[in-house]
Amino acid sequence: MLYSTAEDWRQAPKKRVLFFGMSGLGKTHVSNMLRDNGAWFHYSIDYRIGTRYMGEYIADNAKAHAMQVPFLRDLLLSDSIYIGSNISFHNLTPVSAYLGKPGNPDQGGLPMAEYTRRQDQFRQAEINALLDTGYFIDRAQALYDYPHFICDTGGSICEWVDPEDPADPVLSALSERTLMIWIQGSEAHTQELIRRFNRAPKPMAYQPAFLARCWQEYLEVEGCCEGEVNPDAFIRWTYGRALAHRQPLYAAMARNWGVTVTADEIAQVRDQADFTDLIAGAITRSARRS
Repeated sequence: MLYSTAEDWRQAPKKRVLFFGMSGLGKTHVSNMLRDNGAWFHYSIDYRIGTRYMGEYIADNAKAHAMQVPFLRDLLLSDSIYIGSNISFHNLTPVSAYLGKPGNPDQGGLPMAEYTRRQDQFRQAEINALLDTGYFIDRAQALYDYPHFICDTGGSICEWVDPEDPADPVLSALSERTLMIWIQGSEAHTQELIRRFNRAPKPMAYQPAFLARCWQEYLEVEGCCEGEVNPDAFIRWTYGRALAHRQPLYAAMARNWGVTVTADEIAQVRDQADFTDLIAGAITRSARRS
């Protein structure tokens, strides 16, 4: 690991970490807290995806919808209006809105072929954004003179890597430049995430084989065809399965490439000193296991 011992971590003049785990367990909260300290650069993978790698897709999709409205079509064709994505660290809705949900078009669903095309676009965008981490570490130091760095990843990082492969290109690149930290949730956290998702289901990205299995099983269980699927019902049905699918992948990433802290521990972090102590303890635990 980047820091072999707790003392290496404590004494490091440049602390560089990467958070991974399910959305909603504190990755962005602690990233924002450390950034507000003034010494940490916060690199958001989701923000990078939505600006650098999918911004054009998102804007073009909005324009395509606008072109269906005669009034807006005329304004667009005459360059009288501009349509763009107003994505920010605190509003990543444009990305999820573009990803969409598969199913009945009358209920806002996408044909499965189009849905999987956008999933693949997101997969490549996230891989590219993850591989940009080293560039942003150097940029944060050279341009802004930030000594410390946080990479705040999305929940789907585990879908595109093989944590059991010691030569995995993404994990190799990330572990060379950062200490990878899994924020592990409890069963109670999982149930709360499911309740929260059921109240407001949001598009997600899935490993292609996992998505294909879930889609086929859902069609069989519900006895319906693609165009009859309720989009929200499908992603609600899939969400709990996605959490169970991701858990062993996160665990393997932490076991082979990083350290583990719990969501409850992260929730207790109030400042940089707390964070330094927490990660020192995680490094010590990891060393004992190995």
